[in-house]
Amino acid sequence: MYRHTLLPSFFLLLITFSCNNRETRIAEFRGPDRYGIYNEEGLMKSWPENGPESVLLIDSIGDGYGSPVISDGLMFFTGAPDSMALLYCYDLYGNKIWTYELGEEWVKNYPGSRSTPTVAGNFLYVGTGMGNLYCINIKKNQLVWSKDFQKDFQGVLPLFGHSESPCVYDDKVFWTAGGEQHNVVALNRFTGELIWSAEGMQERSGYHPPRVIIAPSGRAILLTFTAYHLMALGTESGELLWVHEQDNYSPADRKPGNGDTHSNTVIYDDGDIYYAAGDGNCGVKLTISDDGAEYREVWRNKGFDSYMGGIVKIDNHIYGSGTARPQLRSIHTETGIITDSLDTGRGVVIAADSMIYFYSQQGKMHLIAYNQGNMEAVSSFKIENGTKEHFSHPVIHQGVLYLRRGNVLMGFSIEQ
Repeated sequence: MYRHTLLPSFFLLLITFSCNNRETRIAEFRGPDRYGIYNEEGLMKSWPENGPESVLLIDSIGDGYGSPVISDGLMFFTGAPDSMALLYCYDLYGNKIWTYELGEEWVKNYPGSRSTPTVAGNFLYVGTGMGNLYCINIKKNQLVWSKDFQKDFQGVLPLFGHSESPCVYDDKVFWTAGGEQHNVVALNRFTGELIWSAEGMQERSGYHPPRVIIAPSGRAILLTFTAYHLMALGTESGELLWVHEQDNYSPADRKPGNGDTHSNTVIYDDGDIYYAAGDGNCGVKLTISDDGAEYREVWRNKGFDSYMGGIVKIDNHIYGSGTARPQLRSIHTETGIITDSLDTGRGVVIAADSMIYFYSQQGKMHLIAYNQGNMEAVSSFKIENGTKEHFSHPVIHQGVLYLRRGNVLMGFSIEQ
């Protein structure tokens, strides 16, 4: 039976997500449609003992955890050399084209930039750890518009700073402010004008990179997490269609830092929604109705508990990092049963050319073969450059594996 959650019209919601617009080329967090799977071919099936050849090293970019995005031969990423956030533009040879100072950056726990930019045509959208949102004309290196998190939306910051990659769909950009009135907002992406504001569940943001999905009927729906709920919102007016509550913490125990980190983009495939919320319900499969207004829960598995390293769906398995057990794990999409695991530690997972790439929090990059959920470690090498944590998500573009660690951006040739 589908669960249908009808909520009053004032229970609207905003969401920020990485969306695919058929008319405008979009470069965004974790590649096309935010699936974490890169459309590359002719890549190495094993690496030399010391790793692939280093072909790029850009240093002194400042503290940060966001990945680069690549569009029309240019790379865009953020960093914080001091207390201010900078947006960088480089060519693929490592030459700086320009920088733009965005404003104050997060300097408390895990200081540095968080947001991976989204590029849509000539416009780039990026946020700071303080929750402020910017639109930059990348051809002119000029500010088009900006929004102040506190003044414009009365936003509420989560414990570790605002961490969101803007989602662009049609003429809208979505942003999760987390306030009681302006919980999720949709802005005109060309002017910054408010199109709609949703109250959602009136929770702070959940460090989530949202996405837009297209229901079987053709309806566009924004999916995003706030602190304790996955929300489905209509993209046209922000109506709240349904929520899926994270029920591992009782309402009395909910406070910043308790069960509110949901950093993995939701996967959608032909009417089925998959998510991994290690700080919540863990591995979950939902099926939605044709119009997307109802859902039913198919399975959940507490052992599939990734919370910040991303997940990828390949055929009938999903792969993601374990938390309670620091492993790379695979789970069957039909049964919800864990199929295999590798002792890689915790980390980030992406895929390309029939191989899995796993960047562990211990600083090792792993190349892993897979077959129907079974995994085999093939090669690995140690990441020596950079500063602080190994949290950033790798990017693959034209045979180069790009990896950001703190104040350094690296590139490794992985072409055969």
